[in-house]
This record gives sequence, structure tokens and C-alpha cells, in this order.
Amino acid sequence: METSDHILIVDDDAEIRRLLTSYLVKNGLRVTAVGEGKAMRKALEVGGVDLVVLDLMLPGDDGLTLCRDLRARSDVPVIMLTARGDETDRIVGLEIGADDYIAKPFSSRELLARIKVILRRARSLPPNMRPDVSRRLRFGGWTLDTVDRHLVSDAGVVTPLSGADFRLLRIFLDHPNRVLTRDQLVDLTQGKEADPLDRSIDVQVSRLRHRLGDDPRDPHLIKTVRGEGYVLAGTVTRDP
Repeated sequence: METSDHILIVDDDAEIRRLLTSYLVKNGLRVTAVGEGKAMRKALEVGGVDLVVLDLMLPGDDGLTLCRDLRARSDVPVIMLTARGDETDRIVGLEIGADDYIAKPFSSRELLARIKVILRRARSLPPNMRPDVSRRLRFGGWTLDTVDRHLVSDAGVVTPLSGADFRLLRIFLDHPNRVLTRDQLVDLTQGKEADPLDRSIDVQVSRLRHRLGDDPRDPHLIKTVRGEGYVLAGTVTRDP
């Protein structure tokens, strides 16, 4: 990991901020630590943040609100922290775009390991394949709303998407007409180390084709490139 990696910690517990900052700096990272959403937004405006570690329970805007707002305008990776044990909080966090989730208490070593995995995954595509930020992406008779996270057909029918389906479709739309390998797709859609023999990405592609009405025997949108991976064929236009 390069020493230039910059981590933004957002937690209202001053002791947690101090301990995490000390540990991550000792391991070669640059760290900015703040206690609430307003300071988080100011730090992000300065730029240069590679990953955000975001507590769920904050004064003012909570972590879910901040994550949703951030994801609407940026693809910077987010790890959410929470003292809650409710699985619903974890699911909601991942559904709105968090890349990973750690329940308190946790070790600084575990957080560092998660940061390394997510930064590596975020950089698995070359710079010229990094996504643009747009509210609506139009393709093949469909519109993807990247804020509300649903599909709209030309006839106006709204199709909700699960978090997994949204992330996979967004990857294809951000890189149309480019062959993406299974390993790239797994790295970009999973927040933790994946089994190299895991074929779940094929199941996800099949499910996404079904949502799009794309005939799996003769798909026109998401095509299989034998021996390589998958490609989204066609033109994607972007609205602000």
C-alpha cells in the first residue's frame, strides 16, 4: 500500500479517532479524523480522500444519511462502523452503497485489513475505466436512477434493485463495450476477499439479465465473451 493513501475517519468518539489515527499512521496511511457530518463534508471538499471510515451513530446527520449523500456524487469507498448488533442496519448500509461494514468493538488490525482489501478492489480497473458520477444512466430502453437505485423502462415501469444487482449493473454501465473478467466483477462487487473458485458472479449476471428482460440464450445487453467474461453492449448516455 502506498503512503499516499488518505483515510477519512468520521466518528464522534474522540478516543476511537485517536486510537485509529495512531494505528493507521503507523502503518503508512495519511489520516484525517472528524467527529460529525459537517466536518466530513468539508474534508471531502478539500479532496484527496481515498476511503471513508464512517460511524453509523453520529450527532446531526447519521451515517446512513451521509453515506447515501456521498454515494450520490462520489464513488469513494466507504466502510461503516456501528455499535448496533441489528443485522438490518448492516443490510441497509450495504444497500445504500457502503462497501463494507464492521460492528464495534473491532480491532484496529481488522480495520486495516478491510481498508487494504477495499482499496485494492477499487483500483482493480485502470484509471481510464473509473466511473463518472451521473444521476441517470440510459441504455437499451432502460434508465437507471443511481440515487433512488431503481430501473425505469421506456413505458415508465419502475423495477427496484437489490444492492447486489445495483452494484453489478452500475459496473457494466460505467464501462460499456469493455470486456470485464469474472475476477474483476467479483473484486468490484464484494467487500471482502472472495473465493477464487466462487461462480456466484454468473448467478448474479443471470439474475440481472432476467430483470432486464435479456434472453439468456441470446442476450443483447449483457453478452458472454467465452473464456474472458462479460460485456455490456450498446450505448450508455448520462444525465446530470
